Parts: sequence; structure tokens; C-alpha cells
Amino acid sequence: MPDRPAPSLTLLNFHGDALRPHLDALGQLRISVFREYPYLYDGNLEYERDYLQCYLNSPRSLVVLAFDGEEVVGATTCLPMSDEGPEFQAPFLAAGIPVESICYFGESILLPQYRGLGIGKAFFERREAHSQSLPGMEMTTFCAVDRPVDHPRRPVDYRPLDSFWTKSGYTKRPELRCEFRWKEIDESEETPKTLTFWVKQWA
Repeated sequence: MPDRPAPSLTLLNFHGDALRPHLDALGQLRISVFREYPYLYDGNLEYERDYLQCYLNSPRSLVVLAFDGEEVVGATTCLPMSDEGPEFQAPFLAAGIPVESICYFGESILLPQYRGLGIGKAFFERREAHSQSLPGMEMTTFCAVDRPVDHPRRPVDYRPLDSFWTKSGYTKRPELRCEFRWKEIDESEETPKTLTFWVKQWA
């Protein structure tokens, strides 16, 4: 596979409130992609607008959108952990790691037909470059939902991204876990889910 984005796609960076014109497109993309396993997220746009507000509020945030023409087909996000919610900060504070030294990587999502083209690698490169442009950042991190290998909705051909993340320099840290609530496609209401962090140390 090529290591660069497909020629038909354009990747654009947005910081803080500059994302606002594309907020609903990003929300719809999250709803679509996260409905798949392993997140099984049953989302709505009102919730998305509220959830994504932290990226508008933080001038130090970065959101990279992938466009095919005028359509948003992929996205990746990051911001200083100190600008994120308490659920994500909690395990680092408990471990004595200052959140001011961490850049948190949120989602990295693509519609299925655009996967395998090197865009995921480009997303990581842009987020890491942004994190290194922020003073005091010593660590980048993201979290992934925990699912048992025998989960009934796990597709037969499902391939976890662990090897890609490891090759990108990230280490799974089972002691760093957070709890976040969302409604799954088979649920009538939100329930708590556990997510484990992967970490890359820069300092």
C-alpha cells in the first residue's frame, strides 16, 4: 500500500473555532464510522455537537479533515490533555503524570472505501508534528475501547490496529484506563465502557 494519501483526497488542518463550519460534517462522520465494531456507537448529531465543543474551545487543538471534493470522508483530532474532559485526565492524574505534559489524540476515522491508502499514517504524522509544536509536551496518547475476543458482534475478518500502533511507537498501558459512557446500537440507554490508553514518550 502507498504511504501517502490518495491523490483524490485533500487533508486540511483546522485549529480551534476554525472547525465550526465543518462541525456537523465531522459529527456525521463520527456517527457513521463509530457505529462499526468495536465501538458500536448509536450516536446523534446533538450529542456530537456538544462532545466536539472542546476542539472549538481550545485554540491549541488540531483537527485534520480529509476531503474528497467537498465531502468530509476522514478526520483525526488532538488537543492538550489539559483541555480535555475529566474522564480522560483521571488515570494520568492518578498515576502522577501532569496532564499539561500530554497531548491527547482523539479519533482517527475514515470511511471504509478510503482505508488502506496511508491516510492513517499521515494522520499520526500531522498530530505528532502538532504536539511537538506545543511547549511542554512530553507524551502523546490515545485510548481504545476494551472488547473481549469472543464479543458477539466482532466481525470474522476484524483486524485490530495494535500492530500499526506498536510500529508507530506506541505502547499499551493497561494501568492507564478510563471510563466513558455511550449508547450502543443494541442498548436502550448509555452504559459505561472501559478504554485503555496507548502512550508514546517524547521527553
